[in-house]
Amino acid sequence: MEFDICIIGSGAGAGPIAYELSLAGKKVVVLEKGESFQREDFSKDEIAYCRRDVVTPSLDDEYHIIEEFTEKGWENATTKELNWSFWNGNIVGGASNFMSGFFHKFEPTDFILKTTFGTIEGANIEDWCVSYEEFAPYYEKVKEIVGVSSNTKEHPISELLDNKSKEFGISTQKVSRAILSENKNGRDGCYYSNYCGSYGCSSGAKGSSREALLTPALESGNVTILPNMFVKRLNSQNNKVTEAIVYNKKTFKEEIIKAKIFVVACGAIESSRLLLNSTSKEYPNGLANSSGEVGKNLVFSGGGVVTCDLDETILEKNKLFTQGFFINRAFKDWYRLENQKGGMVELIFEHANPIRKAIGQKWGDDGKLVWGEEFYKKLEIKFTKTKQLNCEIFTDWLPNDDCFVSIDKNHKDKYGVNVAKIRVGSHPQNQKVGEALAKKTIEFLNFLGGTNIQSDLSPYPPQNLQAGGCRFGNDPKTSVLDKNCKAWDVENLYVTDGSFIPTGGSVPYTYTIYANSFRVAEAIKNDKAFFI
Repeated sequence: MEFDICIIGSGAGAGPIAYELSLAGKKVVVLEKGESFQREDFSKDEIAYCRRDVVTPSLDDEYHIIEEFTEKGWENATTKELNWSFWNGNIVGGASNFMSGFFHKFEPTDFILKTTFGTIEGANIEDWCVSYEEFAPYYEKVKEIVGVSSNTKEHPISELLDNKSKEFGISTQKVSRAILSENKNGRDGCYYSNYCGSYGCSSGAKGSSREALLTPALESGNVTILPNMFVKRLNSQNNKVTEAIVYNKKTFKEEIIKAKIFVVACGAIESSRLLLNSTSKEYPNGLANSSGEVGKNLVFSGGGVVTCDLDETILEKNKLFTQGFFINRAFKDWYRLENQKGGMVELIFEHANPIRKAIGQKWGDDGKLVWGEEFYKKLEIKFTKTKQLNCEIFTDWLPNDDCFVSIDKNHKDKYGVNVAKIRVGSHPQNQKVGEALAKKTIEFLNFLGGTNIQSDLSPYPPQNLQAGGCRFGNDPKTSVLDKNCKAWDVENLYVTDGSFIPTGGSVPYTYTIYANSFRVAEAIKNDKAFFI
């Protein structure tokens, strides 16, 4: 099978490429390892989506090796042993199906972190090779095409938080969501089910790659989406990728996909893994890896969460227990702390999942299991008397030499491909900034009148926000990609997921990954070496 564009992956980094190039008349194929779900296939089944591997691979079959620093030094364990999955949603549309849709733009200082704050010992900070001014128009393109709204219905607590924050001396920022507030282009507006994060959207309101980009791209007649296709490696010759070797999970056979241009958008860890496994005489250390930088400077999202309980002394009960509507508020006053980068605090209610909430009540204050009437009383309070407010802290995860992806040559997945080894070293500054924001957040929650205030900050990365590994830059000796996310070493290879990001900002990445992919799509359309 031969195409103009072959895209590996189907999430936020892939959708804009497929959309833009198909509308430009190019023949596009999208290769997705997982199944194809439609909006009618999604449900609010907590057991299926949150407690079982319905949309992610089983860790018995597909796993990673994690390198953690212990008292004995760096030690290895599989993600199965640690019960720690880095799979974020392997179906058509990828993890964008299951996002909560908090869409924050990176701030101008995020593009020039090194220039603004200087170097930090042990951190590999570099300015971006494109300016905020160059990048900003593509945020607007995402807003228009994917659908980013600031008009979704809000919970009554939003007004209270606005007022209390003002009294406290800080301001709230209204959060835009990748969720339609009204019907548009065959997608229904949000029906406020109270289940966004971790769940696919059955109304089409959420701006997933599948819903907002791949589905309309199919109408062009120029896009072929092939689910259940695992790309084992990319073959190359004379500085060009010639073909993708693909395992068809339905026929149990290998197939070959040829194209003029190849776009890798598998997610930061899997994109690095694919390139490192695609060795040849020309690229003995991995495809596009003459710099030795593929897999390096992996970044996540630093921070953690501060929680408190609210009851009817804070907000009358009928308002506090309003279901479904969003808080849509964040604190950005602390995005800069004196002479250092700070971060953001996102205000949300605890996830509505009832099983998760109930399980959390099984322990008493003495650390022992509670039973009978005591347990029933705790459940009654949890579900009818209080509501947990979560303050999610986002800080920059500083790129460093101890956070990277490599290949473990002693372990293979069920397809016979070497698994990724992920070293998860966190720079001390991550924890320092997180603790500073947590302290400020706790002060606010005390002022608000919250009870049972708890803080949970960790040096370990969250699995769902990953970037870096193929950073872009101006120097082929220190970066993997040029400013248009084309590999320096390979004439027809682009990487368009979060891998390109050199520093991650203090917000979720999805909005920026979408915007960058639209930007790169424009560069591909103008690539005269392949399209005249």
